[in-house]
Amino acid sequence: MTEVAPQTAAQNAAIETRPTRQRKPDWIRVKAPTSKGYGETRALMRGLGLNTVCEEAACPNIGECWTKKHATVMILGDVCTRACAFCNVKTGMPRAVDPLEPGHVAEAAAKMGLEHIVITSVDRDDLPDGGASQFVKVIRALREQTPNTTIEILTPDFRNKMEAAVESIVEAGPDVYNHNLETVPRLYPTIRPGARYYASLRLLEHVKRLDPRIFTKSGVMLGLGEERLEVHQVMDDMRSAQIDFLTMGQYLQPTPRHAKVMEFVTPKAFDAYGAIARAKGFLQVAASPLTRSSYHAGDDFKQMRAAREAQLAKAASKG
Repeated sequence: MTEVAPQTAAQNAAIETRPTRQRKPDWIRVKAPTSKGYGETRALMRGLGLNTVCEEAACPNIGECWTKKHATVMILGDVCTRACAFCNVKTGMPRAVDPLEPGHVAEAAAKMGLEHIVITSVDRDDLPDGGASQFVKVIRALREQTPNTTIEILTPDFRNKMEAAVESIVEAGPDVYNHNLETVPRLYPTIRPGARYYASLRLLEHVKRLDPRIFTKSGVMLGLGEERLEVHQVMDDMRSAQIDFLTMGQYLQPTPRHAKVMEFVTPKAFDAYGAIARAKGFLQVAASPLTRSSYHAGDDFKQMRAAREAQLAKAASKG
């Protein structure tokens, strides 16, 4: 019989200090993506040199969405100038902006036959306009090549250049303007240190002031240590800023070096949050453990548009 050498003190210490992954509850486990549609979507994105937040942020819904030929394109590269404690996107000095990217995004939308597309980006604090002009170019390219595709954008906060950036994007005419608050104000210093809660609220308020026809949208992650009443206050703040659509999902720790999950919020608790949000007057609410900003975005957009039309029709009948 071969003797097994005893572990050294250093090996034992390494085992003790090795970060352990938290076990996920059954309600947020998903199957690994293996479908033909998933492979085709991946090949298309690779062929056009496009990044997706689905991959970069390690979204748990990637298998389902890519199978249905839905993907959230992430423009302005795959390197972010910020280092938020919850985000899996690489941090560093980004490369130069790709001038061919807007055309490639529109080509991908056309090939996938998208009725609705979501465009997001990394933070680009290194650029004079924070990357706003690239959003404008992408929107224009989509309007030209796929005029029937509705466009949803999910932008950064454009720190110190918000007003001009937002004005240029709103003028380009997206159908939905999304900017996520991510968490409650108390947790910003540790979870979202490069951003300011009230600056993000003002951004969405500014969109509505410029063009009330554009739907506004924002999302929060739960399970980071927030209190229930803090979440309710965020809902009230959003409604004060006339935000139309609220998304709420479970935070999942991408790697051991990211912020820990403080709580796995149950589906029942998400249902309760969703009911409260609807009572507060949001046109559309998506609240579940697996909800993400762009999850089922196309279907949600149709429902939100129908809700507004019904609301306007009701107001007209009373007038």
